[in-house]
Amino acid sequence: MSSNESKLLRAAFIPTFLTSGFAILISTFVRGLPGFLGAVLAQFVVIIFFIIHIAVSRMTRNLDPISTMAMALFSYFAKLFALGLLLWAIAKFTDRSTIDRSAFGITAVALTVAWLWGEIASFLKLRLHLPLPGSKE
Repeated sequence: MSSNESKLLRAAFIPTFLTSGFAILISTFVRGLPGFLGAVLAQFVVIIFFIIHIAVSRMTRNLDPISTMAMALFSYFAKLFALGLLLWAIAKFTDRSTIDRSAFGITAVALTVAWLWGEIASFLKLRLHLPLPGSKE
C-alpha cells in the first residue's frame, strides 16, 4: 500500500475506532446485549464498506480515468446491493430483541461521519502534486 493510502487509512481508522468504542459502550449501557450486537454489527459493516473503497482506489491507481470510474461505480453498486441484502437479512431473520435497530443505525451514521472526517482531515494534510492541464510537467 502506498504511503498516501496508508496515511488515509490510518487517519480514518483512529477516529472510527474511538467512535466505535464509545458507541458500543453507550449502546450496551442503554439497550443491553441487543444494543451491543447492533453497534458491533454496524462497526463491521461500516469498516468493511470503507476498506473496499480504499482497496478499489488502490487497484485503480494506474488505470485510465474511464476504467477508474467504471470500477468506482461497480464497487458502489455492489456495496449498495450487499448492504441492502444485509439489512433485509437482518430484518427478516433476526428478532428486534436480538439486534437493536436504533443502536445499529445511530452507530453506523456516527462511524461513517468519523471515518469521513478522519479521511478528509488526512487528505487535507497530504502534499499531492497534481499537474494542471496544459502544464509541461
